[in-house]
Amino acid sequence: MSRIRRGPWGRGEAGSVAEADPSRPRLTTSAMIASLAGPDQRTSPAPFGRALVELARSRPEILGMTADLAKYTDLHVFAAAYPDRFYQMGMAEQNLMLAAAGLAHEGFVPFVTTYAAFASRRTFDFISQGIAEEGLPVKICCALPGLTTGYGPSHQATEDIAIFRGMPELVIVDPCDALDIQQAVPAIAAHDGPVYMRLLRGNVPLVLDEYDYRFELGRAALLRDGADALVIASGFMTMRALEAAKLLAADKVDVAVLHVPTIKPLDTATILREAARTGRMVVVAENHTVIGGLGEAVAALLLREGVIPPRFRQVALPDAFLDAGALPTLHDRYGISAGAMARSIRGWL
Repeated sequence: MSRIRRGPWGRGEAGSVAEADPSRPRLTTSAMIASLAGPDQRTSPAPFGRALVELARSRPEILGMTADLAKYTDLHVFAAAYPDRFYQMGMAEQNLMLAAAGLAHEGFVPFVTTYAAFASRRTFDFISQGIAEEGLPVKICCALPGLTTGYGPSHQATEDIAIFRGMPELVIVDPCDALDIQQAVPAIAAHDGPVYMRLLRGNVPLVLDEYDYRFELGRAALLRDGADALVIASGFMTMRALEAAKLLAADKVDVAVLHVPTIKPLDTATILREAARTGRMVVVAENHTVIGGLGEAVAALLLREGVIPPRFRQVALPDAFLDAGALPTLHDRYGISAGAMARSIRGWL
């Protein structure tokens, strides 16, 4: 049994757990790392790696590059299929980004993987000056976004969107599930410029195929309608919003869910249209700190355009360094589980 703890672990996510703050209630769990999928939920293995392999069959300029994390970002699937187009750069993220920039200057389209914490915190200036300012088609695809690992603040990139939103020319994508990732890969490859995409890895939940969904860069999608509240969500929080909407339906609470896979540029027209419908509370749900992410982007948009909903709320991570522990425990503690979201929305209404 593991206990909640703070503390950084190594790159390969190996470590042990110890006692938390003794003033807090003791929380135990049988697993330190858990899938985002529920026990009976459908999943798809390594959708990013498999989609990149499929794309590379017809795009010889596609390359795969990583900083010692192929196995942990599903890029190993590409490396096995195209070893001559795969570059293992070692634990040198800044060098990784500039090497990708150089290859992009020569006409290649590098897909670069690392952890989101490393890309956002260690390589910001290199991405800004070497890739974004040059308008190069480097696709930076990063695992462990937000609270998708239990191994503490060193690996929890809870502020990555806030860091990257201010960078000119950089598109930001936050896919929900395996289908979203699979369809986003060719779409971001077709974009003539740099992209930062948050990446779910391993056995990734599959939910959006039930909603006649198709990924379009820069476009939001209304997955379900509802009269009482509108949840604007990105990443796996769209999945959680759909689950929460089903829970709330049992209490006769009617919740709409708008999926926003592209954080920058925002689909302002769709967001304004849905938020302007009278009588609905607007909730923004994201796997990111309350500071500088989708919630603040939507709030600023609504304020600028004079669209004032009856109530505006955020389901997001706190502006804090988070605990380490098992994901189900942490998600419930920080209010981003389906049950916690349903309870919050019910209380706000």
